[in-house]
Amino acid sequence: MVLTLWADAQLNRVEATPDNQVSNTSGTNWLLVGSDSREGLSDEEAALLGTGGDIGVGRTDTIMLLHLSALGQARLVSIPRDSLVSIPGYGENKVNAAFTFGGPVLLAETVEQATGLRIDHYAEIGMGGLANVVDAVGGVELCPEYAINDPLAQLDVEAGCQEMDGPTALGYVRTRATPLGDLDRVERQREFFSSLVETATSPGTLLNPLRLIPLITNTASSFTVGDGDHVWHLARVALAMRSGVETETVPVAGFADYDVGNVVLWDDAGATALWESMK
Repeated sequence: MVLTLWADAQLNRVEATPDNQVSNTSGTNWLLVGSDSREGLSDEEAALLGTGGDIGVGRTDTIMLLHLSALGQARLVSIPRDSLVSIPGYGENKVNAAFTFGGPVLLAETVEQATGLRIDHYAEIGMGGLANVVDAVGGVELCPEYAINDPLAQLDVEAGCQEMDGPTALGYVRTRATPLGDLDRVERQREFFSSLVETATSPGTLLNPLRLIPLITNTASSFTVGDGDHVWHLARVALAMRSGVETETVPVAGFADYDVGNVVLWDDAGATALWESMK
């Protein structure tokens, strides 16, 4: 109990609830964000992780919506960061620009307006934090379909299932050096998240103090959550996903060049059907 309260006090908290939320929808929805923040990293750590220079907290590398239903499996949906959406007050732009313009609040409002789903909880983790959590559980098993060599992400892995440490796993979820670029990357991000949850909730972690305590302390200090979120909410996410999770990407119709750059266009009918199935 004491460790739980201590860990809860270590969580970073931000305002993440829009002033005008959409009407309540069924289940519980989490907005999960992986930012490309280099905050807290030394020059040596940034070089080890292949993160490049310090750009603060300006962008999101990962945007996922986790839907927890009272009935059925959890559902984890990737929203490609270059998805063209309407950002309240800013017009059409890439969805990750909402985070740049207005942080978690505007990103949550943008996702709510685009999906029609009410966001109940928010969780964000930066690059250094992600690597620390992976190392705290002793690494995660990931299964590249083919060899990937990306010097920019400090990544050089062979095809097939293998144990990856924090820096390698970070490179794996960040690289775009594959045929479908960002669409491949969102699949790897879901694979990583599922593997991390499975490892973190395994008996080998939960019954081993040498892994459990570092996991709790690293997770608490690495995550930023909404004002009303607590460490026990994060634990419920892990337990819900432990029983199985369906993963998918928002249906995509293609790509196009706009004033804001090359964007991902959703398949309107497919995306609408997806969001409706989660209401």
